[in-house]
Amino acid sequence: MTIAIIGSNGQLGHELADSARLCCMDAAAADLPEVDITDAFSAEKFLKSIRPSVVINAAAYTNVDQAESDVKTAFAVNSQGPEILARICKGLNAPLIHISTDYVFDGKAKVPYRESDPVNPLGVYGRSKEEGERKVRLIFNSHVIIRTAWLYSPFGNNFVKTMLRLGKEKEELRVVADQYGSPTCAADLAKATLEIIRLIHKEKALKWGTYHFSGHGVTTWHRFAETVFESAGKYTLLKVARLHPIPTEEYPTPAIRPKYSVLDCSLIRRHWGIVPRPWQESLKETIDRIFKNDAQTFGH
Repeated sequence: MTIAIIGSNGQLGHELADSARLCCMDAAAADLPEVDITDAFSAEKFLKSIRPSVVINAAAYTNVDQAESDVKTAFAVNSQGPEILARICKGLNAPLIHISTDYVFDGKAKVPYRESDPVNPLGVYGRSKEEGERKVRLIFNSHVIIRTAWLYSPFGNNFVKTMLRLGKEKEELRVVADQYGSPTCAADLAKATLEIIRLIHKEKALKWGTYHFSGHGVTTWHRFAETVFESAGKYTLLKVARLHPIPTEEYPTPAIRPKYSVLDCSLIRRHWGIVPRPWQESLKETIDRIFKNDAQTFGH
């Protein structure tokens, strides 16, 4: 079985490639400029060259605020890209695992979102990702769409690394305290994705469709930041002494964020036997990895 991982330079793509290697899975990982999912010729050339058993699309335009002014590129990557991949995968008869987002919802719910709940994205990023989902469903039945939220890892740009950097530089920070979600470790999502692929390969559970996966538990960005600093305290002396909770209105951004991004992950547990870990547990492990791998940047 050969797995194609597209978007290997991103947080999830990096973890997918590492996890596949550790599991002794045959994986071909690629990203720009080798593979451009908005270019059908580029994507088809790569996939036909390796003839994968399954394709994971971890490539995405993820700059939520920049998407508001870069609409064309956001839709090209997040909507047209998945459409192109779905058509190629259908021709190759290779199942497609496509990664999506909590931003397809408007955040007005009071209970965790289920896969069947109506979507209503608030901004360009969410709309482009939702359109990509629809195109995958329309084109190729053999797919698994995984929506996730608040993704972080030791790689790339994310909330955890930003907080660690700011915590070393500033004595006071203001962090939004009225947006709720579930932080998701990219390594956990990678392992869940590969487990689904393992089951597909064994043909034990061919339950195509859309699933939610995020860390277990609910928190705010403010409490998330507090936990980051608590976990990092054993490694380094942080300058930050006060972490002020603020409402969303005091931190305006070009893109509107969903105020409630909690995903119900019961379906992925029932269909695939995948149970997300508590987000605090995964965060501690990630902090350990960050300081082990990047001690020069974040250490004393």
